[in-house]
Amino acid sequence: MNDQPQPLTPGRIAVVVPALNEALRIRGVVQGALHHCPNVIVVDDGSDDGTADAIADLPVVLLRHATRMGKGAGLRTGFAEALRRGLDAVVTMDGDGQHSADDIPRLLAAANRRPGWIVIGARLRKRANQPLYRRLANEFGDWGIAWGTGYQVADSQSGQRLYPAEVCRLACTGVPGEDFVFEAQVVMSAAQGLGTRCVSIPIEARYNLVHAAPDFRPSHFRPLRDLWRITSHIVLQCVRRGGLWQVHRRVRAHPPVIDDPAGEFATDAHAAQPR
Repeated sequence: MNDQPQPLTPGRIAVVVPALNEALRIRGVVQGALHHCPNVIVVDDGSDDGTADAIADLPVVLLRHATRMGKGAGLRTGFAEALRRGLDAVVTMDGDGQHSADDIPRLLAAANRRPGWIVIGARLRKRANQPLYRRLANEFGDWGIAWGTGYQVADSQSGQRLYPAEVCRLACTGVPGEDFVFEAQVVMSAAQGLGTRCVSIPIEARYNLVHAAPDFRPSHFRPLRDLWRITSHIVLQCVRRGGLWQVHRRVRAHPPVIDDPAGEFATDAHAAQPR
């Protein structure tokens, strides 16, 4: 009897795009996703700028919240729809065009090399393009997530991820937190409840301050506000669990795993091989 999981294929995954007032870029995001995956689910979180109208003629599943409920609720809605359709994994992308759909095959390949892992598109390429305040905020967030998972993650704040169905199911039923806290909590809950690890693939992201309006709208992410929410949420959980010294030792013993077959990031090239 073969207990090996079946490889993920584009037809067995969904791309979930939570969207709030993304009329400027949503059509291009969805068209890019459709090029790599036939199952695209857009969750319109109470937009009032015509976001839904911009993709009304495209072959996607469009779900709408009557009022704004936050990114966490949007992801839960998209996960639940993907599970209802019996799909095996979900790729998430932001609706503002920050992520490239051309990275979907690489997320899928990394997931097949490490079945059951969460795959994160880590914004490691051309990091000089990343605004300094965003880079510092991301590094601070990585530190906090490590305390919640027991291992280090490269770019824990990236919204481009692949979640196995088991993690999506957990996220729909047993993960607290809203907005950006939800994405952090999914990773921590999966680590604590399922023993799930994260692997990152190097990607390039685009930013409003670098590429300039009108190509990109300002980010909904507010570093001071949102990282305070994320970090305080994590620290409180860690204090409640106790064993902080043991967690610290475990975090130091488990550096980020980066799937980098090309060896672009030499210090992590060994991590390209499954363990």
